[in-house]
Amino acid sequence: MAASGAIPGLFFCFAAMVLLIFVSVSAPTWNTISFLNADGISFGVFGYTGSQAHVGYYFPTWLPDSNSDTLHNLTYALILYPIAAGLAGISVLFGLCGAGYHRAGTVFMSLTAALALLCTLIVWVISTSLFGVERNRLRDNGVDATWGNATWLGLGALVSLLIGFCTAACGVFGSYRRTRRF
Repeated sequence: MAASGAIPGLFFCFAAMVLLIFVSVSAPTWNTISFLNADGISFGVFGYTGSQAHVGYYFPTWLPDSNSDTLHNLTYALILYPIAAGLAGISVLFGLCGAGYHRAGTVFMSLTAALALLCTLIVWVISTSLFGVERNRLRDNGVDATWGNATWLGLGALVSLLIGFCTAACGVFGSYRRTRRF
């Protein structure tokens, strides 16, 4: 018998997982999803348009006032997006166990959703700060720089994980009895 208390948390954790996967495969892998767009260059988790995908990167040298050790080091923290996607995926697996069988799955879904929420909150603040500073520097030097959609996808995942955690925590107290038919 399915436990209906786990279903809303499962839905929101699944939605957050999908959004975090989209953010994780942003530029240079998928150029339509990016944090910042500047003169035809899209910046993502693992690099920018035309660069090799790797953890931590320097901004292109032709962009004025872009490279500093602080900005470079902050790009390493963007690896938390795929980690948060993995944690959200684990919470979905626990949610499936909770929805299909036992309360323990819902408890573990709630705990892993909280961990994914914390990870997403930290990386969203870092990415918004990083690309906000870079956007302002580029605009001050006359470069047309605009926000990409990955920032808002990350915010959507953050809100979805918050709702998923709350509903999963409330779902722990749902009905998990099995009815016996004679």
